[in-house]
Amino acid sequence: MAVVWLDDVRADDLDLVGGKGASLGELTGAGLPVPPGFVVTASTYRAFIEDAGIDDELFAAVEVDHEDSAALQAAHETAHDLIMETPMPDDVREEILDAYRSVGEGDSFVAVRSSATAEDLPDASFAGQQETFLNITEEDLLDRVKECWASLFSERAIYYRNRKGFPHDKVDIAVVVQQMVDAEKSGVMFTRHPSTGKKEIIIEAAWGLGEAVVSGTVSPDNYVVSRETGEVETATIADKKTMCVRDEETGETVMRDVPNDHRHERVLTDDEVSRLLELGELVEDHYESPQDVEWAVYDGEVYMLQSRPITTIAEGDDGEEGESDSGSSRAAATGDDVLIRGLGASPGIASGRARIVTKLDHLDQVAEGDIIVTEMTMPDMVPAMKRAAGIVTDEGGMTSHAAIVSRELGVPAVVGTGDGTKTLEDGEIITIDGDKGTIREGEEPEEKQRQPVEEARPKTPVKPMTATEVKVNVSIPEAAERAAATGADGVGLLRIEHMVLTLGKTPERFIEQNGERAYVDEIVSGVREAAEEFYPRPVRVRTLDAPTDEFRQLEGGENEPREHNPMLGYRGIRRGLDNPSVFRLELQAFRRLFDMGYDNLEVMFPLVNDAEDVLRAKEHMREAGIDPEKREWGVMIETPAAALCIEELADAGIDFASFGTNDLTQYTLAVDRNNEHVADIYDELHPAVLKLIGDTIETCREVGVKTSICGQAGSKPKMVQFLVDKGVSSISANIDAVRDVQHEVKRVEQRLLLDSVR
Repeated sequence: MAVVWLDDVRADDLDLVGGKGASLGELTGAGLPVPPGFVVTASTYRAFIEDAGIDDELFAAVEVDHEDSAALQAAHETAHDLIMETPMPDDVREEILDAYRSVGEGDSFVAVRSSATAEDLPDASFAGQQETFLNITEEDLLDRVKECWASLFSERAIYYRNRKGFPHDKVDIAVVVQQMVDAEKSGVMFTRHPSTGKKEIIIEAAWGLGEAVVSGTVSPDNYVVSRETGEVETATIADKKTMCVRDEETGETVMRDVPNDHRHERVLTDDEVSRLLELGELVEDHYESPQDVEWAVYDGEVYMLQSRPITTIAEGDDGEEGESDSGSSRAAATGDDVLIRGLGASPGIASGRARIVTKLDHLDQVAEGDIIVTEMTMPDMVPAMKRAAGIVTDEGGMTSHAAIVSRELGVPAVVGTGDGTKTLEDGEIITIDGDKGTIREGEEPEEKQRQPVEEARPKTPVKPMTATEVKVNVSIPEAAERAAATGADGVGLLRIEHMVLTLGKTPERFIEQNGERAYVDEIVSGVREAAEEFYPRPVRVRTLDAPTDEFRQLEGGENEPREHNPMLGYRGIRRGLDNPSVFRLELQAFRRLFDMGYDNLEVMFPLVNDAEDVLRAKEHMREAGIDPEKREWGVMIETPAAALCIEELADAGIDFASFGTNDLTQYTLAVDRNNEHVADIYDELHPAVLKLIGDTIETCREVGVKTSICGQAGSKPKMVQFLVDKGVSSISANIDAVRDVQHEVKRVEQRLLLDSVR
């Protein structure tokens, strides 16, 4: 069967209908206002390429260096030609056309939308990676379906999958065909602030079809709506110059000038805002997570066109520690050096040379650390955006391509400036503030070009007193100041691999070119930044744990082994013990830091399996001049083997055992955490995972070994309750979740005390 109807689709049909199709089917089943339609299934696409015998050629064509723009373009062109020049089987053609004739009046305009099996996932949106076609009729329908299939191999899709580690041959694509909503007004709604996580509704609205808003072609109105009162707290009315509409004569989607009396007119009425707020509450409650919703209004009715998870909010972040920067914050920016203002769409401050990009071939001029200034970004710009220190656009709002991709890449962005490409000069030094939405002349001191510390500082000054320590995870040393501002009891996990990967070379290649001393200096510099910021609070540093596919992206990576599943391969302590020349340099860095007086450092070894691993690592510590009897050191519990062998690990002399729930879950449940096909059964709260954790804590308490958790699950209330009940020594949470976890720990501890005296 080539097609299925949205009425028959649900969220667990991801493999059949892709992320967009599954979401629309789920919304339809929940009784929400979704236009009717059907899905050309992902298995139909897979059968098409396999039966035609083009699958191997397709996947071989896209195995390229994703940082090489020319190679990306050639790969896309080859894949596109293969699909478009291959005839669609007659039975598939007829089934699609029969389904189309059942939509609406049988000759309706429809939207044809790609729906890949790896999109709209909780940890990766894949937003804008595949094609959408509007106002399509029967004449062009089949070609547009094939164009959607081919868009699975667009330059931006190849690039994004490579960065996210999704194998090309494991991703299929379905195609959603829905009756068009000839929208009078449309836009996007966030059920929480996409940068701060604050519990407020953010709505962006413009005249006509939503394509203009999503693409960033038009700067939309921006409404900030209180979730508590339903009142519009701020309404920023934009100058809406153009709109996307259907041409009455040709039926094609075209851009038209907005009539003068509508350009500065507010798009949404109070009743429409209230209806959107109502729908936003319903969809967030249904999915139990913040949502990014596309909507449209036609003839007084609000329709939902799509809903996906917001992937840019850290887990546990409710935004209470920071203020919203949308709407009125732009007007609040002051200063004689402010050149231009826009909407702060991706937080952070960055300085660099402005590079005016008006054509795609200008992208080669964008160097590392430049600020891209363009009318609006397009998906093909992503490789250059990754090189850039910041993004500025003339058009677009918080839901434009520039805003979404910048937030995901962690690049500051200011959008909707109006005339940034004309006001700013190519090559001039500017500083952009992605929080305030300002572009200033000159360069900001380097130490200020980071996430504002005050956003992480608790608003409530009194720290909850708990017996269980609450620490913080720090991914990169640059985040140490912000992490320390949370008032955490220390760092539960600082990763060395981020310091190494930023060198752009494998450790072996860097050492070959720069010497052993330089490599040790790099590690010392990074770790010292966090150790100094937290002193005397403890900082637990994990030795190198990067899989081979990450190293393969670096200079020298051609010497890395090619592994079918790098998560199960040459990484963690096994790599260190197998390659002791590099491992010993890491330990030498620790010894130097101890000699410098940083006695708050603790050494942690990743991915151990048994006591033999620990004893060998312990011997390397001694050889590096670190006394394991005087320094705090321990291991990650990431494999069932380590959990089951905890007594032997304790006998080997460890001081602590720290649970890495991401790996422990995937190894216990046989679920690759990067595989979208099994994402729905990945559960850190699975009884088997909890039993391994609980039994390990119990054994460690008996033998005097401290226990902690540093995986993402440590920020989840249910996991916090379980751990405190079991008697864990410390919990390490994400930066934005520290205060919430502190309060949750205190609540559970108080309950345990009350239960003991009742």
